[in-house]
This record gives sequence, C-alpha cells and structure tokens, in this order.
Amino acid sequence: MPGSTNGSTKAMGALTIGGLVVVSAYTVALGSNGWLWFGWVVLGLLTVAMILTKP
Repeated sequence: MPGSTNGSTKAMGALTIGGLVVVSAYTVALGSNGWLWFGWVVLGLLTVAMILTKP
C-alpha cells in the first residue's frame, strides 16, 4: 500500500529523530563533537535508504 511503512522503518525513523535530539543536547551542553554528528548523518542516510527501498 502506498504511503505505509513497516515497523522496522518506523523504529529506525524514531531512532534517527531521538539521535538528533541527543546529539543536539550534547552539543548545547558540552560543545560540538564531529564524530557524533557524523554518526547521526550516517544513521539518517540509512533511514532514508530504508524508506526508499521498502517493499
């Protein structure tokens, strides 16, 4: 069905949004860490790939 996503894609999306919140809070509290942002970008790209390749 168009527009529907499976449970693992929804979970990955939630993890990506949660990761953004955590990385942003860390940056505000302790300063920027490039590795955390790099990890979040990789997670975001994996999430986008899962959405685009859903069955």
